Amino acid sequence: MNHIYFTAIAKGAGLAAEIAKGSGRPRVYIVEPTGEFENDPNVTDKKFPGNPTRSYRSKLPLKVLGELESWEPYDPEFIQQLRTRVANGMGKIIN
Repeated sequence: MNHIYFTAIAKGAGLAAEIAKGSGRPRVYIVEPTGEFENDPNVTDKKFPGNPTRSYRSKLPLKVLGELESWEPYDPEFIQQLRTRVANGMGKIIN
């Protein structure tokens, strides 16, 4: 990947952690950009113009400030549906 992706909304970060590959506990980190970043075109340009999801990407590292221990959960059935879509290749990532 050419970018690292992040969001300013805890529930959105939690959703990404829930559908990520792997069998470990989902983790959400509190981060700070170390340089320039831009709106994530995979979300904002295609699905949510104006970036209401507050989704971003950067080519530079993020500084980890801590870990968010809890967030508003999604329904487990919805999480499974998204995991299935991801496993089946739900879309192309713009880099």
